[in-house]
Formats: sequence, structure tokens, C-alpha cells
Amino acid sequence: MPTLKQQIRLCTSLDGVRLAYAISGSGPPLVKAANWMSHLEFDVASPVWSHMMCALSEAHTFVRYDERGCGLSDRHVEDLTFNAWLRDLETIVDATGVDRFPLLGISQGASIAVAYAVKHPERVSHLILHGGYARGRLKRNPTPEMREEAELMARLAELGWGQENPAFRQFFTTQFIPGGTAAQHRWFNELERVSTSPSNAARFMRIFNDIDVVELLPQVSCPTLVLHAVRDARVPFDEGRLIASMIPHAHFVPLESGNHLLLEDEPAWERWLDEVRAFLPATDAIDDPAFMTLTRRERDVVVLIAQGRDNAQIAAHLGLCEKTVRNHITNIFSKLEVENRSQAIVLAREAGYDGRHP
Repeated sequence: MPTLKQQIRLCTSLDGVRLAYAISGSGPPLVKAANWMSHLEFDVASPVWSHMMCALSEAHTFVRYDERGCGLSDRHVEDLTFNAWLRDLETIVDATGVDRFPLLGISQGASIAVAYAVKHPERVSHLILHGGYARGRLKRNPTPEMREEAELMARLAELGWGQENPAFRQFFTTQFIPGGTAAQHRWFNELERVSTSPSNAARFMRIFNDIDVVELLPQVSCPTLVLHAVRDARVPFDEGRLIASMIPHAHFVPLESGNHLLLEDEPAWERWLDEVRAFLPATDAIDDPAFMTLTRRERDVVVLIAQGRDNAQIAAHLGLCEKTVRNHITNIFSKLEVENRSQAIVLAREAGYDGRHP
């Protein structure tokens, strides 16, 4: 896999925290909400992350950032809260100057993405959530025993996170990528060490435990794709089902994997990439004269038609009813001056509207 070429920049949040963000690829924007344990520079050669970053940079200007307390962003911060993370995403979006864009949230970043999409519906065109949860551990199971266990894990992080011996960090690594190779495990162990301090690791854990965006889920108004590994060892599969059941018309994709972060050599990764590419709107051919009269939604429909999707599949991907899809197709046929679906597919593919080419 080629090394990802990126530009790293810094911006400043409203409370003076410096945030590092990276831009890679070209084309329409795609923004990723930050998740725990990231390091913009260290991640580039990652045997765990790089395949996803490269794939998402092929047809998009891909924006990702280190959240406060992590990576190249300021480590020593007073305000380490969910609301601060949400404001940081707002800061990154404003700094990059993007207007309307698809938003990706992975793991804990999914809850941030949901909150942003509800607060800024005019900015988020599509929402992609992978391995996410709307309820932290103590919201899912607020028992005294679970509280004791959660606090014990945070205390162990304070004591063991920064040690040279990776034994403690390996415990977390096997939750994130149980199917990983020894080399992938070693890299992830090191990511944990370099991405944040022991005290911040504990602070992160305590905040994650109390995340709760359940009431926001029904307020998401954009098309949403929810993906979750069926044997996810880090975030229960039922949490993905909960998100998909409460976001109106969300498309849910169970992935046959036990890895919280999908690895390049597993079949679930190819399924993930196919689903995401099919879900995202067309990234090219917009300047083709034959397609200039199409609305944004009609272009979304065209890319799925070009991929051979039927009306039911298109409706599911875009969060529409089939009648609306049929109306869009009628308008598309008229504007493109074609008589049937086969002619539309040929014309769209010739123009690069299969959504798979940069």
C-alpha cells in the first residue's frame, strides 16, 4: 500500500487548545470525527489504520484530526469533556472551510458525529457510523459492580499505560483487534503509548463511560449508514443495532468480524468499503454537461443506479421511500433524455458515475 501523503495543520479552539488536523487526497470533502487513540503522523504507516485512510483519500479530500489530549493536539488540557470534543469538531470544520460534507464517526467518535449532525443538519449530507455506541458502559449497565470495574480499569490505566512493558496495553489491543497479527498488536500497543498520557487515558475512559446520545438519535435527519462487527470485542453488537433502530431510515450493515477496527486482509473490510462507496454521493462527473441539470439528490440516485442497485436498495441507502426514488428516476430519465434504466446505466458509467473512480 502506498504511503499516504498528507498536510498537517494547526488551529485553535475557542478555549485556546491547539488542535492538529490532516488533509489528504482530493475531491469532495469527507470529514472524520476524532476517536480515542490517534496520532496523525504515527498513523500514516499504520498496519491497522493506513488501508482505511488511503481508501477514503482516493476520491475525497479526507479530513481527520487528533482530539484534544491526543496525538499532535495539545495534551495538557483542562476541559476534557464530551461538549469540548463537539466544539473541537466545529472548530476543525470551520478551519478547513468545508460547507456540506459526509461525516464519519468510528467507535466513540460515532457519538460525537451524531451530536454534530443533529446540531448542524445543514452541514452534514451523509452520516457513516462504524463500531459506535450511543451509550457508554455505565449508561448501558449502571450497576455498582460495573462502576467498580470501570473505575478499576481507569486506575490501572493511570498506573500502567506509560510503562515500557506493553502487558497492560495488550489487554486493550486484544479488544480492538483480536484477529490482528503479532506485528499489528505491537504497533497498536505502541500507538496507545504515544497517543496520550496515562492520566489522560484514565480521563478519557471515565468520560466514555457516561456518554449518552440516545435522545439525539431520532433527530438525525440525513441519510445514515451504520456498520458494526457482529463479534465486536470492544463495543457490543447490540449498540450498533440500537443506533440503527433509532435513527430514521438508517441502513444497517452487520459485518462478519470480531475486530472493532477492521483489518485489511479480512473479507469484512471489502464489504465495509463497498458499502461506504455505494452510500456516499457521486464524487466526480458533476461537471459533465449531461448531468449538470441534476439535483444533488438525483446525482446520489444516479451513482447507485450505475452500480446496478434496484429501487429498494437505493431507498435503503439514501433513507428514502421507494415512491420517492421512482419519482427521482423519472426526473433523471427526462433530464438525461433516456428511455429506460439500461440506457441511464450506460450513460452514467461512461461519465464515471459508478462512484468507484477518483
